[in-house]
Amino acid sequence: MATDYYAVLGVRRDASQEEIKKAFRRLARELHPDVNPDPKTQERFKEINAAYEVLSDPQKKQVYDLGGDPLSQAQGGGAGGFGAGGFGNFSDIMDAFFGTASQRGPRSRTRRGQDAMIRIEVELDEAAFGTTKDIQVDTAVVCNTCSGEGAAPGTSAQTCDMCRGRGEVSQVTRSFLGQVMTSRPCPQCQGFGTVVPTPCPECAGDGRVRSRRTLTVKIPAGVDNGTRIQLAGEGEVGPGGGPAGDLYVEIHELPHSTFQRRGDDLHCTVTIPMTAAALGTKVPLETLDGMEEVDIRPGTQSGQSIPLHGRGVTHLRGGGRGDLIVHVEVQTPTKLDPEQERLLRELSKLRGEERPQGQFQPGPLGWHGQPGQQGLFSRLKDAFNGR
Repeated sequence: MATDYYAVLGVRRDASQEEIKKAFRRLARELHPDVNPDPKTQERFKEINAAYEVLSDPQKKQVYDLGGDPLSQAQGGGAGGFGAGGFGNFSDIMDAFFGTASQRGPRSRTRRGQDAMIRIEVELDEAAFGTTKDIQVDTAVVCNTCSGEGAAPGTSAQTCDMCRGRGEVSQVTRSFLGQVMTSRPCPQCQGFGTVVPTPCPECAGDGRVRSRRTLTVKIPAGVDNGTRIQLAGEGEVGPGGGPAGDLYVEIHELPHSTFQRRGDDLHCTVTIPMTAAALGTKVPLETLDGMEEVDIRPGTQSGQSIPLHGRGVTHLRGGGRGDLIVHVEVQTPTKLDPEQERLLRELSKLRGEERPQGQFQPGPLGWHGQPGQQGLFSRLKDAFNGR
């Protein structure tokens, strides 16, 4: 063939229909006679129209790829005119200048409903082990009076006499392309193609009413703040009695008086006197599984933690549970009676701790050192003084 339509549009031979359409629209905006009146440009515009007419039609494209002339077979004449055949797909020319064309035909009165969401509060033990809860939901449901049709009992929707059921009205205007027909939704039926002369008195023609329902929700073990549970088909019923959306139940876990949750682990703090920390003891603790004793070993220091494995929250995905971490805080007495003070002084003598030297560790601003050692600022001062 004398003309390579793929080269005319600047696309590969294996280009998709979407790539071909994009190339045509780009060139049409650049080469249209009303935009660029140069005679050579007009000839080029005829070429891209002919190329697009062939490559956008699967049957014509197949004939062309096999070496035939699809334009002469289909029209009995040459390509490139500005008539109906020369433009290929007229809507694509309009799309190149005015955007994507709207879908034709009446709209359906029946549409899917919106999703809904409700928050519920759960206790820590309910989140850890799972539970079931009854919730009340205010959503749109199908109107029982009209069964979702929107028309009063004994009546029905009628074909719109303005658009004759098409859902749109057309208007012919003149433009640089000649006479152009534009369409818009019918103002009388709002694009539905039908009108409801006598709306249902219960739902005012919407086909749905609001109602309060009670649902039972199963809360799985291991949920946390922000976890959402999807209940398919329990949301808002759509207009015209359309299918219902989904209902999402969002979990809000209430604070616990003893435990703080971090992931699937639980944390708590137990305060013990220094004598118990030194000698060791057992502290009763009410866990999620019941009463247990926490073993405080002799010599436990303040800030140490004691893990109770498998006493935390159930893993939401997978088996097992988190841990319960008990943080120990050693309390130093602030008030001593004379006898208590005497006993502590005797203990300090026995342990050689009457005048403790202390143990110093590196701090965040540098090394503080042992008593008698020169500090950082003292050394800097000496350096400036030439010592």
